[in-house]
This record gives sequence, structure tokens and C-alpha cells, in this order.
Amino acid sequence: MKKNQHVVPHNGNWGVRGEGNSRVTVVTGTQAEAIERAREIAINQQSELLIHGRNGQIRDRNSYGNDPFPPEG
Repeated sequence: MKKNQHVVPHNGNWGVRGEGNSRVTVVTGTQAEAIERAREIAINQQSELLIHGRNGQIRDRNSYGNDPFPPEG
């Protein structure tokens, strides 16, 4: 199943959470480590990676799925 992966602040650390999950999959000490782990999962699942800032807002996103080329719209 393709679940987008979110890098989120988690109890003073950083977590990787699959979209729709209430629990984090991975907890790391730095955001960079969480991004790397989430990227690996997103590539494996051909899904999107969404990176949140400390304030919880999405600050960046990358797609590792089958994007249409050229993009629609």
C-alpha cells in the first residue's frame, strides 16, 4: 500500500509517520536522519515524502511515485 511519509516533530525529536497512522514508525534525534529514513520508505513504497517544520506546517515535499510526465494542468 502506498502511504505518504511525513517527517514530524515528536517529543523533542523527529519522527517518521505514515499518512493516517497515529503512531510514528521511526524516531530520530535530528530532522536530517528522519528525512533520510522517510525518503527510503517513500522510495520503496513509491509514495510522497512531506517534511514538516517545528511548527507543524509542511515546508517541503518530494514525490517518489509514478508521476505523470508531462505534469497535468
